[in-house]
Amino acid sequence: MAYDSTATKERILAAATAEFAAHGVAGARVDRIAAEAQANKRAIYDYFGDKNKLFAVVLERALAELAAAVPPGQDLPAYAERLFDYHRAHPEALRLVMWEALEIGDQPVPAEEARTAHYQDKVNAAAVGGRGDDARTRVFFTLALAGWSIAMPQLRRMVLGPDASLDALRRDVAHAVQTLTAGDRSSEQA
Repeated sequence: MAYDSTATKERILAAATAEFAAHGVAGARVDRIAAEAQANKRAIYDYFGDKNKLFAVVLERALAELAAAVPPGQDLPAYAERLFDYHRAHPEALRLVMWEALEIGDQPVPAEEARTAHYQDKVNAAAVGGRGDDARTRVFFTLALAGWSIAMPQLRRMVLGPDASLDALRRDVAHAVQTLTAGDRSSEQA
């Protein structure tokens, strides 16, 4: 059977996604990625460069998949629900972004300019029909409410109780985002 470089790359990316989501860049091991991907370490370095570059590719891919699955819209509460659902089904995307924050901190991130433009698309969508000067804050809080609710299960359990329903929390997140949006409309009417 002929060697399939595309299939090997896909296996490496899948294995690296799981490894980085679980351990971050510092804790991830290329040998574990190679074993899980049924590839040799040399292939990883040949295709992706070092571990940091592999992480950047994995994160960029996870964010592109998220962006495709949950496009921005004018209805921020509905967007928050879709984002909540996505993070619930794909928690590795949040974990990767959290590892990036822990390991890079406030330094520039790979592809920051493109990622900033993507967030600007969300801000532009939120600004339609509302006050544009506040859209950035509304989008930031929407992302935080939807993501934090999934990213911190221990905090969710301690504050909301062990029997708190994620379905109810999803509705509460949408309601909180609706309140942010309603605050815009009430100040416009004043």
